[in-house]
Amino acid sequence: MSAERPYILVLYYSRSGATATMARQVVEGIESVSGIDARLRTVPPVSPTCEAVDPEIPEEGAVYVSHDDLRHAGGLVLGSPTRFGNMAAPLKHFLDTTSELWLNGAMIDKPASAFTSTASLHGGQETTLMSMLLPLLHHGMVYAGVPYSETALLETRGGGTPYGTSHVAGPRSDRPVDEHERELCVAQGKRMARLGLALHAMREGN
Repeated sequence: MSAERPYILVLYYSRSGATATMARQVVEGIESVSGIDARLRTVPPVSPTCEAVDPEIPEEGAVYVSHDDLRHAGGLVLGSPTRFGNMAAPLKHFLDTTSELWLNGAMIDKPASAFTSTASLHGGQETTLMSMLLPLLHHGMVYAGVPYSETALLETRGGGTPYGTSHVAGPRSDRPVDEHERELCVAQGKRMARLGLALHAMREGN
């Protein structure tokens, strides 16, 4: 990576659009820090029918992630809606394919974080974030949440959590990301960008 400008990979899965909105706001935060870029990627849905195959490029939104996107990233931010207190199956499916990166230690000492959207305030936000944390730790990444120095974390009446930004979409998935949630997404992106630059410099120095 020494010859290239570092970037933070923002990788998400979204069905109703809230998680995608949050991903773009995390990107906004990353791109507000000079010296580092953001790369926005998604994962294809999974199907119980084995014959179902999605096109290689989605019709709209971010393109599908590759292992190289992950391998060359200076950091990783995962985003997923909640599925029974866990990350969504499409994101988990992709992470389950990253054994080669794990074997090669490709993600060790890179910063990582996560964000989520739920239908209700107590719909499993924190357990979903923890479910995304586990594979990141197995990859040897350095996890960073949202510190309470972000005042929106204390003032929010919707999403929040020190484990990563969260959003309450409502039972019909029609509640927009509010100002506090947006502020936390941007702050999370900024923190990841700063950590990405610092840890990138440390790795390059070695």
